[in-house]
Amino acid sequence: MTTLNVNGREQALDVDPGTPVLWALRDALGLTGTKFGCGMAQCGACTVHVDGQAVRSCVTPVSAVAGQKITTIEAVTGGQDKVGKAVHAAWVKHDVAQCGYCQSGQIMSATAFLKSLPKGKQPSEGEIDAAMAGNVCRCGTYARIRAAIADAAKSLA
Repeated sequence: MTTLNVNGREQALDVDPGTPVLWALRDALGLTGTKFGCGMAQCGACTVHVDGQAVRSCVTPVSAVAGQKITTIEAVTGGQDKVGKAVHAAWVKHDVAQCGYCQSGQIMSATAFLKSLPKGKQPSEGEIDAAMAGNVCRCGTYARIRAAIADAAKSLA
């Protein structure tokens, strides 16, 4: 048994310690907002937060995160996360999603990025691009993603 803290709740899972966090979330806990993309930590679709940091869950074994706080898209956009709510609102305002497959990972990376900034700091386009470089959008909505992140930052100032 492995115990994980997911979205503020302790969860005892009967999974192999080498199981990627992605599959523990999706298969064992039914949290399907985190997506499988490439399986090699290169597309960002599987991004979750581990102790506030954006982490690729497809290559992170559950044994590596035991005792740490895992936050998924379900908690960021559906809970009390002020930054997550601002990012989600900006995503809707800027009509970011097309196919939508990458969006949970994009939102998780954007939220971690904005939380890492000093309070009130408005990120430049270059800073946003650098923070989001590991997230791939097959539909190519990068300009809208950048605009949504900038808008969310403004709303949080």
